[in-house]
Amino acid sequence: MSQADIQYISDETGKITGVIVPIDIWREVESEKETAWLLKSKAMRERLIEAKSRTDGIPFEVVLEKLGV
Repeated sequence: MSQADIQYISDETGKITGVIVPIDIWREVESEKETAWLLKSKAMRERLIEAKSRTDGIPFEVVLEKLGV
């Protein structure tokens, strides 16, 4: 993905009024916004840090089986 993948929309005077971005870039931006919002809360920041450092869990295949997927 490069800057060239972003398309700019302009009005009749040439003023840029919007952009079109590839969905991959948009999802990355949305993810970063969500993470920043979560990190504003001390409790959520602590939960995220704890979750990131966890080493135990349920294998993905087991979860799928339990969900019947």
